[in-house]
Amino acid sequence: MIPFSPPRIENEIIEEVIDSLKSGWITTGPKTKLFEREITAYVNTKKTICLNSGTAGIELALAWYGIGPGDEVIVPAYTYTATANAVVHTGATPVMCDAGDDFNIDVSKIEKLITSRTKVIIPVDVAGLPCDYDELNALIRKKSVLKKFTPGNDLQSQLGRIMILADAAHSIGSEYKGEKSAAFSDGAVFSFHAVKNLTTAEGGALTFNLPKQFDHDELYAQLSTKSLHGQTKDALAKVKKGGWRYDVIEPGYKYNMTDILASIGLVELRRYEKDTLIQRRRIFSKYNEMLKKYDWALTPNLETNNKKGNAHLYLLRINGIEESQRNDIITEIYNQDVVVNVHYQPLPILSYYKRSGYNIDNYPNAFRLYKNEISLPIYYDLTDENVETIVQALVNAYEKVVKKNHVEEAV
Repeated sequence: MIPFSPPRIENEIIEEVIDSLKSGWITTGPKTKLFEREITAYVNTKKTICLNSGTAGIELALAWYGIGPGDEVIVPAYTYTATANAVVHTGATPVMCDAGDDFNIDVSKIEKLITSRTKVIIPVDVAGLPCDYDELNALIRKKSVLKKFTPGNDLQSQLGRIMILADAAHSIGSEYKGEKSAAFSDGAVFSFHAVKNLTTAEGGALTFNLPKQFDHDELYAQLSTKSLHGQTKDALAKVKKGGWRYDVIEPGYKYNMTDILASIGLVELRRYEKDTLIQRRRIFSKYNEMLKKYDWALTPNLETNNKKGNAHLYLLRINGIEESQRNDIITEIYNQDVVVNVHYQPLPILSYYKRSGYNIDNYPNAFRLYKNEISLPIYYDLTDENVETIVQALVNAYEKVVKKNHVEEAV
């Protein structure tokens, strides 16, 4: 069986985890703090806080910015549910926008969704290909959009416009105009879940790149407090002489990362640019090379214009088929001991969001992309022989399903 996306766990990671266990620091400690600094340097932002998930990063940023009932946050209709769920948890309303042809949010459709209640836009770099950040940043600074912006607190007044909070769960290491794409938003949230390019088993990070009027050291202190029940000292601070006393200044959250997780991330980050990314991009390109001879295979882009993806997912689309045929093709691929997936079911087709009044008919491009999408396995240890097996399984499945369909139509 060829799996979909197993983690890359090697001796270097095991030894780093053992080192953490032996050190006595198994909660938030020196390795978490080091991991934060190294992420900041790698993506060229101003400050990073590591957390227990990417979802926690979105929720923490929204809470810090004062998002709550009555506010609106624009999210893509084509994304994993965490993007919108985080908005729901604040009491605000997710306003969904249709997808463009690259699976990312269609910036051309955002302006008509903006109202005086719009406080944040959360674009998602689907599959690790960056969104159109120049267009997004130009939009939120447009006079007609600025005129609509109605701040609800001092922080929102200080920013003076809609905040761009990138859901970069897929896209650590992705590039926009030759720079890491996280630097093109006010804040970016990474996921280090087990299936991500860079994993800490579970975990995430929130990195900020706000304008110069914001004190990022002060922001980091505020987020650290908010991420630990509103407590003014974390475990590392409390071990210092006389450091037992702390205060709780707000009812915060329990979002902190542990040193055990950070130890995995430190190894992953050290080898990421010069090893992991190279291998993933090579596999991605091999798929494209092998599939280009099939006119039914709509292959994804790794690079386009000013964007360079990190090959997090391989989002193949099958031309000329409907959702039911796509599902049958997936079944036939599974029957050949290859695991594939679908990324994603658009939010409006999920039960909770349907019950909440969202209708997939209002997001036609999202459904058009979804109905014939199949995600092929892509991970570091995937061999060329594995890729050839996967492609052959796909071709076999396509021919079986489409041929069966043609026979049924003829009858």
